[in-house]
Amino acid sequence: MDHTNHYDGFSVQINAEAQRADIILDRPPLNVISMPQRDQLRQVFEALDINDAVRVIVLRAQGTHFSSGGDIKGFLAASPEHVSKLAWNVAAPYRCSKPVIAANRGYCFGVGFELSLACDFRIVTNTTQYALPEQKLGQIPGSGGSARLQKMIGITRTKDVVMRSRRISGEQAYDWGIATQCVEDAQLEEATDAMARELLAFSPLAQRTAKKLLNDTDDASLSTAIELEGHCYSRLRSSEDFREGVEAFHEKRPAVFRGV
Repeated sequence: MDHTNHYDGFSVQINAEAQRADIILDRPPLNVISMPQRDQLRQVFEALDINDAVRVIVLRAQGTHFSSGGDIKGFLAASPEHVSKLAWNVAAPYRCSKPVIAANRGYCFGVGFELSLACDFRIVTNTTQYALPEQKLGQIPGSGGSARLQKMIGITRTKDVVMRSRRISGEQAYDWGIATQCVEDAQLEEATDAMARELLAFSPLAQRTAKKLLNDTDDASLSTAIELEGHCYSRLRSSEDFREGVEAFHEKRPAVFRGV
């Protein structure tokens, strides 16, 4: 059963049968993201994280553009204290324990790009354009954009994108390792649905463990990362899902995971 809630500039659709929640940006024509919307998006991600009916979260948008970025006037009106919390709000998909897919078509600029970078998977199309245009405003990205991008593609390419406010096509983003998948624009919904279904087939416990481990070790030394990986592996060894996975493998049947 679907049910939809509406917020400032976006809606949330939960399909309990599909174990999926969609966060849908919807402020036509360019899905500009307001200051209050950032707080609400964080709150929604936190609520979905503890919602047992949801296994996978999709962040997408209505229309031909994902988002042209934030409300510029909102920056001048916001207090320095409020602005300092922006990165925490935008990092909500990263902190969420469940897999999050961003479906990006058209413009994906500024905070729209930063939100997508905080997701686990980014599906782009031949219409997608990624950019961090803050230099044109006499600013820098303020919600993790340049930091996340540098981790993904290195300092040379990040300087090229940030310091020149350069737009990156969907194809380029895929080639550089920013995007997980690049498809024809008409195939975006189909590709997103397919990935969501694929993720549902895995153990939710193993998925949560893998995401947290990879996030926690992103800036760790190799020896520390291997040590933490071993501890996580050991904990999963005693899970019911692991037992089910092994038994299903030997019995040549699909595993039925319960997340315990």
